[in-house]
Amino acid sequence: MTDPILGRGAVPEDAPVFVISVAAQLAGMHAQTLRQYDRLGLVTPGRTGGGGRRYSARDVALLREVQRLSQDEGVNLAGIKRIIDLETHVDALRARLAELAAELERAHTELARRRGASTALVVWKPQRRR
Repeated sequence: MTDPILGRGAVPEDAPVFVISVAAQLAGMHAQTLRQYDRLGLVTPGRTGGGGRRYSARDVALLREVQRLSQDEGVNLAGIKRIIDLETHVDALRARLAELAAELERAHTELARRRGASTALVVWKPQRRR
């Protein structure tokens, strides 16, 4: 997978590699804006041992989305936080759904293996007593 910012696939999308000044430049924002977004919980960068912020490519993309929602769509920061939280929740639900679908498929496969390859359905109707 090619990194949209670095243009190469060597660094994972969620690797915290950018210092705040670089992340701000990549997102087209002032570093103080990134600090405020961090305080508000909109974008939470990784931290170094000394407490310095380190942003990933995913964080920078999220910063750009926050800016777009704010400037182009007129959404306030509280609304943006809610949108981000809901999108994160939906992503988690989708991942869980995929896990459950895979688990169900494994269960169907195991059941078919135990019963043999047949998927025939037999209907039994008791005879009436006279």
